[in-house]
Amino acid sequence: MTLRRAAIVSPLRTPVGKFGGALATLNAGELGGLILKALIERTGIDPTRVDDVVFAQGYGSGEAPCIGHWSWLAAGLPIEVPGYQVDRRCGSGLQAIVNAAMMVQTGVSDVVVAGGCESMSNVEHYTTDVRNGVRAGSLTLHDRLTRGRLMSQPVERFGVITGMIETAENLAKDWSISREACDAYAARSHQRAAAAWANGVFADELVPVIVPQKKGDPLLFDRDEGYRADATVETMSKLRPLEGGVVTAGNASQQNDAAAACLVVAEDRLEELGLEPIAWFHSWAAAGCDPSRMGYGPVPATERLFARNGLSWSDIGLIELNEAFAPQVLACLKGLGWSDDDSRHDILNVNGSGISLGHPIGATGGRILANLTREMQRRDVQYGLETMCIGGGQGIAAVFERA
Repeated sequence: MTLRRAAIVSPLRTPVGKFGGALATLNAGELGGLILKALIERTGIDPTRVDDVVFAQGYGSGEAPCIGHWSWLAAGLPIEVPGYQVDRRCGSGLQAIVNAAMMVQTGVSDVVVAGGCESMSNVEHYTTDVRNGVRAGSLTLHDRLTRGRLMSQPVERFGVITGMIETAENLAKDWSISREACDAYAARSHQRAAAAWANGVFADELVPVIVPQKKGDPLLFDRDEGYRADATVETMSKLRPLEGGVVTAGNASQQNDAAAACLVVAEDRLEELGLEPIAWFHSWAAAGCDPSRMGYGPVPATERLFARNGLSWSDIGLIELNEAFAPQVLACLKGLGWSDDDSRHDILNVNGSGISLGHPIGATGGRILANLTREMQRRDVQYGLETMCIGGGQGIAAVFERA
C-alpha cells in the first residue's frame, strides 16, 4: 500500500496562561472549544468535511470526558463528526498529531483535526476511598497534579519517585550539570521568548481569548503570561532550589492553561478544499526510558527516529526540545553528543520553550508545532525536529518537512 502524504494546515494556539492566571476561569473543554472554533473559521473548511478529532489531555477529567469530541461539540460544530482523547502524558499533543497523520496516510481519513488542551488550574482533587462506602475514619483527597507525578510508574517495580523534580535532579547528578549551567540555560529561554514577543514572532499562530469577568468588561487575553522579560543569570541565581539541588522555579517548566490545534489533510484533498499546507508530516518515533530519569526520553526517541527515517543531525535545520527542566535539557544534549559550544544551540528552541512559554501538558505538542512550522518558513528550513520527554519514562520525536 502506498501511503499518502499528510499535510499540516494552520497550526494555531491560544496564549499560555499561568497556573491560576488569566485563563483559570475556563476549563479544558472550553479552551478546546475555543481553539477548534477558531481553526474552522481561519481555514474556512466546511466542518462536515472533518472525519475525526484527535485531542490530547494530560489530566483527563469526568467534567469533560473524551475531550476531542466534547470540545468539538462545545464549539457548536456538527454532531456527526466523532472525536477521541489521547494521553501520552507530556507527549500527548504531539502524539495526537502523529495519530491524525497516520489516519490520513493510511486512507482511513481525509481530514483530521489534531491538537490538545489543558487547564492545569482546574485539575481536580479526588478520592479513591468512598466507592464502596466508608464506615468510619478520614477520607484522603488527592491532588491529581501531584498524585499523577508520584504514580507515573508502578511503585511495586520502580519504588517511590517523589515527582518530576527528582527525575531532573537525578539527571543533573548523572551528567554533572551545575546550578550555574541550569540558570544560564533558563535565562536564555526567557530572553528568547521575550525577544520573540517583542518582534511579533507569535502573531500568526495566536488565537486571543476573550475571558468573561465577574465584574466589568471581558478580558482580552492575547499574550503568554509566564515568560520573564527581565530574566538574567543573576536573577535566576537568587531563586532557592525546590528540593535542595539545582532545580528552581526559574529553571523549571510551569503549570499552565492553553489549547492548540491544526488540520491534518491528505495531499490529494488540499486543492479541492482550498487549503495551503505549512508543512508535511515526515516521520516519528517513541521510546521508553528509566522512569526515575524520565527527562532523558528525547535521546532514545530521537536516535530511534533517525535510525528509521535515514536522516541525521546535518539534515535538521530547526530543533524544538521541550523544556521540562533546564538540567533535563542539558542532560539530553550531552547524551546526544552535543558540546557546550555546539553550533546547534543556535537552532534549538529559538523562541523559548517550556521554561519560558510554559508547558500546558496536552497543548504543548501543538504549541510547539505552531511555532516550529512558521519558524521553518521564516528561515527556509527543510526539516524541523520536535522532541519531548514524558513523565513515567518515555520520549517522543517527530520530523516535519517545510511545504
